[in-house]
Amino acid sequence: MTDRIKNPYKLRNKYRETYCTTLHKVLDYTTSKYWNREMSQFVDGGQKYTYISFKEKCNMLSTRMSRFGISAGDKVAILSQNMPNWTLAFFAATAFGRVAIPILPDSSENEVTNILNHSESKVIFISQKLMYKLNQACIDRLTLVVDIETLEFIKCRKEDFQCNGWIKDPQPEDLATIIYTSGTTGKAKGVMLSHRNICHNLVASFKAQPCFKNDRFLSILPMAHAYEMCVSSLYSMYVGACCYYLSKPPTPSILLPAMHKVKPTIMLAVPLIIEKIYHNSVVPTIAKSRLLRWMDQHLPKILYWFIGRQLVSKFGGKLRFFGVGGSKIDTKVEDFLIKCHFPYAVGYGLTETAPLVCNVIVNKRKRLGSIGLASYKVEVRLDNVDPQTGEGEIVCRGDNVMLGYYKDPERTIKVLDEDGWFRTGDIASVDKDGYYYIKGRLNNTILGPSGENIYPEEIEMVINDMEGVDESLVMQKNGSLVALVKFDDNVLDWNQETEDQFFEKLDALKKSVQEFVNKAVGKNSKIDKVEAMKDPFEKTATQKIRRFKYDENAKNIEEYKEKQENTSGGDKQ
Repeated sequence: MTDRIKNPYKLRNKYRETYCTTLHKVLDYTTSKYWNREMSQFVDGGQKYTYISFKEKCNMLSTRMSRFGISAGDKVAILSQNMPNWTLAFFAATAFGRVAIPILPDSSENEVTNILNHSESKVIFISQKLMYKLNQACIDRLTLVVDIETLEFIKCRKEDFQCNGWIKDPQPEDLATIIYTSGTTGKAKGVMLSHRNICHNLVASFKAQPCFKNDRFLSILPMAHAYEMCVSSLYSMYVGACCYYLSKPPTPSILLPAMHKVKPTIMLAVPLIIEKIYHNSVVPTIAKSRLLRWMDQHLPKILYWFIGRQLVSKFGGKLRFFGVGGSKIDTKVEDFLIKCHFPYAVGYGLTETAPLVCNVIVNKRKRLGSIGLASYKVEVRLDNVDPQTGEGEIVCRGDNVMLGYYKDPERTIKVLDEDGWFRTGDIASVDKDGYYYIKGRLNNTILGPSGENIYPEEIEMVINDMEGVDESLVMQKNGSLVALVKFDDNVLDWNQETEDQFFEKLDALKKSVQEFVNKAVGKNSKIDKVEAMKDPFEKTATQKIRRFKYDENAKNIEEYKEKQENTSGGDKQ
């Protein structure tokens, strides 16, 4: 009885953990327990569901699909921006034994076509603004095309209305979703995640950061990505909370008013968001103020406490968890967040692991640069450890690890062994307490002239810390280390009035980058040349640069893809 009074949530979650082993059971559990509470809605009104109205609409949608012969095991694609109906379409498929195929809204028409064909999808829920990405050949092959905003049919045929579709209560090992990764290697893979994989992640998320029915989630990352889908949208449902969505892209002019209206307690983001706030707002503000510069030198604790309070206020004032994942966070920015006592926590994972592998707890002491400890009931170790550096590849095993790559046994075998260990393709070290520190991607590692490993990501962090630098990419060209740098537009204007002025300034900027970096890095990581980029780098959904687009060592892109596949690995969340 004492335990029940002291820790009631532990007992509730133990029951939930035991019971919620499939998405069908998650739907039943949450919609009966929290039936009259708000579940999801747009920040500015429109689509809105309570838990019970969500379940009723799910049942209705599932029945409509069954009447057109869409049965358990059939593939249901979702191509849409974030909205409450995205989750509705997902559960109308998965909770009844069908398989959801999330597609990132920024996918090209060619990528959409390839995913629909490869997955053999029979249905697509699509927003009107993305219909132009659906070509007529795809429409002809699909049984149903559904407007995800109104839930009306865009395409259906009377002859398919035979009421012969069947559904089932899925089992934990049944396939729930196939997520096609764009990653940085160029060739997408269809990651097969089971109900067990996703439900394990919901439990692991609760263990990492307990959330409750009174929490308010604000969703700003693409729901078609495993990170946002599992750790935000589905997790908010798992704990009976309400998740809010933006009807427009999360630009500062849209996001700031939304945060002040919703006052979110839980948010997920990629490092780029908080890094831009630091570099574009915090650093310049301190530099311009004599008082703040003095405080930074003499009263840093007071200064950073004040900045931390202001930062939380910008996010609505009630923030208690700001999850950072998708790529490695700049250690200088993380040091700033620690000093500010900002409620952030780093998570690490991959689409193939649904996604959590390691995580840091908000209220525990942070270790700068660490991705944290192994997540709940996930085994993590380093393979092929270098005896000199202590660095090796992260491999993991647990109920979070995917079933495999869809229709791709060869690549599955490369990353998943017979004992269930998954090769992540990330190089890391581990300290005596079990905290992991990522050094870089195995397939990005550059071999130096003396056989030493050079991690371009570490050099890029140094470059990106420079004032006036927007982003960078380090690679090897003809045996030399070259840094591709995108300077801020207000630092380097490519439309200068005179050509001489432009090239004079460009040469000075490139020289300053090379000198700054070569003073900060070890002798093996010194760069030989700096090249300026006019346009931003092409990126994935989690803002990782698509490196293969800029690699000139390979004779062609397909050769580069093959080189990447030989070292395997997944897409970091």
